[in-house]
Amino acid sequence: MSKLSDERMEVFFPTCNVETVKDGRGGIFTWVPQDVIKEFNLLYFTPGTTRGNHYHPEFIEYFLIVEGSGIAVTLDAPEMKQRIIHVSKGSCLRTPIGVRHTVYAITPLTAVAMLTKPWDDCKTPIIREDIFVK
Repeated sequence: MSKLSDERMEVFFPTCNVETVKDGRGGIFTWVPQDVIKEFNLLYFTPGTTRGNHYHPEFIEYFLIVEGSGIAVTLDAPEMKQRIIHVSKGSCLRTPIGVRHTVYAITPLTAVAMLTKPWDDCKTPIIREDIFVK
């Protein structure tokens, strides 16, 4: 598994069996999470909007962009340094427990959020914070 990591949020790059491209039908790209996924959600963003401005105290979140582009913004503790990551179709992010984050859509954006604990099983699934406010 290949990854580029800043202080807290990780960007994962997929592997690809080149034979799935050579056969002329397209290609199969694979991400292998290091954590067990218990729930996944399909999210739609309107351009110029955010989803997030929070952190998760009980689960790790994987976030796969399936269409569109935007930025992921993290607020890394303890120095509360804002970090910007460009995301577009095929970007996959891993956000550990407690990392303050949000996604801002530049274009219409669709993503799949995969969680290591079901949302409804959490006492406190999110804690809101102002990370990126227009």
